[in-house]
Amino acid sequence: MDFAEVLRGRRMVRHYRTDPVPAETLRRVVRVVRRAPSAGYSQGHRLVVITDPALRRRLAAVAEPWYREHGYQPWISQAPVHIAIGIREASYHERYTESDKLTSDGSEIPWPVPFWWFDAGALFMLLQLAAIDEGLTCGFYSPAPPEQLHALAEIAQFPDDVALAGVLTLGYPADPDAPPSRRLTERRKPFDELVTWRD
Repeated sequence: MDFAEVLRGRRMVRHYRTDPVPAETLRRVVRVVRRAPSAGYSQGHRLVVITDPALRRRLAAVAEPWYREHGYQPWISQAPVHIAIGIREASYHERYTESDKLTSDGSEIPWPVPFWWFDAGALFMLLQLAAIDEGLTCGFYSPAPPEQLHALAEIAQFPDDVALAGVLTLGYPADPDAPPSRRLTERRKPFDELVTWRD
């Protein structure tokens, strides 16, 4: 499958078949962590791949109630794979206090953008594209309440210096030919509102 085909297949699906994803397939998906952008090659990404049914139930117990209350199907508890995406901010500070990264006055750069979060988003997209290339589909959840994020990070067993960006769900789509929801299609902004050309 070429890159254009992968992009055309990119969409979030919140309804999975329950059959497991082979371990080798998952390894190919998560291998993109080695190629994901990280400022200064800081390598602050951390992934936890969760297939254990008991742990998946615990994750769903934290994150799924909001979706159920708002009329969504129980998609988090259905997903056979959850990948917790973590970021270790300290890796960036450690890298940017090395001699080749210090500013002219010997200090660390001021970080106008917290690149650890920027890079976590880039990793998320790479994981999603790698999953689609394997015939899988994806969802993503990252609760707003800090206590829920903390609870998810504890279930994933991240160390204290790794923050959870969110959790990517993977599996085979229950209905691979289902069209995008009408609600999302109606909300899609015109292309020219999103892209400006300066010729």
